[in-house]
Amino acid sequence: MIELFVSALVTFFVVIDPPGCAPIYAGLTADAPRTHARAMAIRAVAVAAAILLVFALFGQDILRALGISLDSFRIAGGIMLFLIALEMVFEKRTQRREDRAQKIIDTPEVEDVSIFPMAMPMIAGPGSIASVMLLMSKGHGIERTLVILAALAVILALTLAALLAAGPLMRLLGARIEAVITRLLGVLLAALAAQFVIDGLTGSFA
Repeated sequence: MIELFVSALVTFFVVIDPPGCAPIYAGLTADAPRTHARAMAIRAVAVAAAILLVFALFGQDILRALGISLDSFRIAGGIMLFLIALEMVFEKRTQRREDRAQKIIDTPEVEDVSIFPMAMPMIAGPGSIASVMLLMSKGHGIERTLVILAALAVILALTLAALLAAGPLMRLLGARIEAVITRLLGVLLAALAAQFVIDGLTGSFA
């Protein structure tokens, strides 16, 4: 159970990337009152948690309804996570997030950024949805399911803390340290993605 918890914790941390969400949120809410920014951060994490919980509990049923095997989803999800890892290593993911955030800033009528782009796709994006479904497909039984959901809850709590402390956190880390952390996490995510693909291929051709 400890191994499953650590594996899920690392996977969610790398994919959701709380430190990476902080600078984007800081830029989006630079002109917002502190109370409004705090409310948007709470709303963003709450909505993302609801989305991920739905896919965690009912994702496998959705796959069965569509006639998709878990092994096929493991392979597809692994490839998707590997592409995200490549973007993290070469800093394309950060650039894409910043471009998306800039588009929101350049649109004056958009004030509430809690749903888009923060809740989805930045927190509950394709990578995190695929990750929670892949991990839940490994967790048979109530105890394993609760362990995975507990790991998800911890990362979402860290994400909320990162959003609430976005300004001071960015001053503390700095752009260079953030870039180094992002690249290291990208390499780790690539290895996890490769393992998902290997598991999917093994299950398909066993």
